[in-house]
Amino acid sequence: MPHSSSIYTGFFKRVIDLLVALIIFSVLSPVFIVVVILLAFANSGKPFFFQKRPGKNEKIFKVIKFKTMNDRKDKNGELLPDAERLTAIGSFIRRTSLDELPQLLNVIKGDMSLIGPRPLLLEYLPLYSEIQRTRHNVLPGITGWAQVNGRNAISWKQKFEYDVWYVNNISFALDFKIFFLTIRNIVKSEGISSETSATMEKFMGNANT
Repeated sequence: MPHSSSIYTGFFKRVIDLLVALIIFSVLSPVFIVVVILLAFANSGKPFFFQKRPGKNEKIFKVIKFKTMNDRKDKNGELLPDAERLTAIGSFIRRTSLDELPQLLNVIKGDMSLIGPRPLLLEYLPLYSEIQRTRHNVLPGITGWAQVNGRNAISWKQKFEYDVWYVNNISFALDFKIFFLTIRNIVKSEGISSETSATMEKFMGNANT
């Protein structure tokens, strides 16, 4: 007989993801439209940001987010640091976590879950330890256990420990708790930035965590 957690992570979690994502997207569609218009003006007609990320079992998909930073470059043609490219409207959107709103489309499509480890950059894949790699045993999420325990304000080591713990303890009760803690953190604007960066420093490998 299947374990209750494996049953939840399959059919029931997908049904909950789909229904809740559709409801949230429908309710917030006016906000979605307004943000698209504002970012289209702020980012020269580019309100969205698409990037390939590893999903469940490291299957690659394109994550969609609102574009909160412009494409300004230095004299050598390199992108300026995040803090210098973050627009005023982009800063507000990040502070209120509205930049994650388009990922509801990823959830509806089935690439992501509402709750799970965040989908990170492809370049990090060779840098994970075997234990850290287990974060890809479930669908990535818009929010997760690491996000409600510090988000970008905690170290990579702590973040991966939270991700692995979530994978090993996934349940409906835990997802329910994370969902409401996420709402609390959005209201309080906690953990948006690290202590030394406007967003989060890149993961350079376990020797640097």
